[in-house]
This record gives sequence, structure tokens and C-alpha cells, in this order.
Amino acid sequence: MAGSGGFEPESERVTRQLRDEIIDGVRAPGSKLVERELAAELGVSRLPIRDALKALVSEGLVTLRPRTWAVVREFAPTDIADLDEVRSAFETLAFRLAAQRRTRAGLARLRADLDAELTAAGEGDAVRARRAAADFHETVTALADNELLNELERTLRSRMRWLLGQHDDLMAMAKEHEDLYTAVADRDVARVEELATRHVETGRNAAAARREKPRD
Repeated sequence: MAGSGGFEPESERVTRQLRDEIIDGVRAPGSKLVERELAAELGVSRLPIRDALKALVSEGLVTLRPRTWAVVREFAPTDIADLDEVRSAFETLAFRLAAQRRTRAGLARLRADLDAELTAAGEGDAVRARRAAADFHETVTALADNELLNELERTLRSRMRWLLGQHDDLMAMAKEHEDLYTAVADRDVARVEELATRHVETGRNAAAARREKPRD
């Protein structure tokens, strides 16, 4: 995001654009990222491209290759399994704490994320729906009110946003979020833990089904 003054350094703008394109699937896994070509495409010098690629390597979305190019990371089944295990533990804790500690203002933010997702899903806008779904999860972490959990979320954010985007049934995911929202609003800890566990399982199955689909 740009700073409050509106100025966004070129390297941050390029990083954000490439990150979004990778998470949204515009740049497919294994796609080449060549400094010279990206600089021409995005209308910048090679330095912000180099800085952006380094940042995306640290976020786990890009793999460097020799000399001046890289590739969009191809997540192996073991990478996805590792991410999924972490997500399962992380989200169960985040939803439980959010149900215990949520505030009225935080709940309003969560409702706004949910409404954005439901609207986008209803319109069949996959990019907007998946982004809103990821925003929903990040707001839940903020509502958990645990600084260490927030720090871990920032470290994992890009990979988690990628993982959360690996589903095609937009409305089913939005409806699960609606049930989770209600449980958080009601401070129903037992219900939210049950729903969070089921939600992770749904996401796991959806991602597996997507990987098994033949590519065009």
C-alpha cells in the first residue's frame, strides 16, 4: 500500500504489481521473470525490478535463477502440505482469539470484508472475491489482538494469500466466511473452532481439486 502521503517508491510499486499478478494467477508458476524484459514492460529501470525480485524471493513467491532472471515459484506438493499444516494451526488459533477479543470496530471491518467477498462472488469476479477472502482472514488475525501472531501473519502473508486463492467455488467459500463471521460476532468459541477446522479442510480439498484439473 502507498504511504499516507500518497508517495510510493518505485520499487514498492513494482513489488506490489508483481506480487498481485503472481497471487492472482496472471503470472503462472514457472513463468520467467527477466529483469530487462520486466523493466521494459513496466516502464522502469532495472534497479526497482531487481529490488522487487529480491523482496518477492523473501516472501516465498519467486525463485532466483543464475544471473539476471528468476521464475514464479512452483509450489511442490510438499510445499503446499507444509503451508497447509501451518495454516491449520494458525487459523484455528486466530479465529478462537478473535471470537474472544473482537471489538465492535473490528467486527465492522470484518463485515466489510465479508460483504465485499459476497458481492464479488455473486458477480463471478474471482480476483476480487479471492482478494476479499484473504482480507477477511487478515482482519481475523488483527482481531485476535496478539502482536506475535500479527508478526507471523506478515511473514507468511504472500504465501497464505496465494494458498487462499487456490479455490474455484467462490460463493461456497464466502458462505463459510459468513458462518465464521456470525460465530465471531456471537463470541461462540466452540462453534468458531469447529467451523475453522472445517474451513481449512474445505480449502485443502478445493486446492487439491484445482491442481488435478487439466490445464488449458
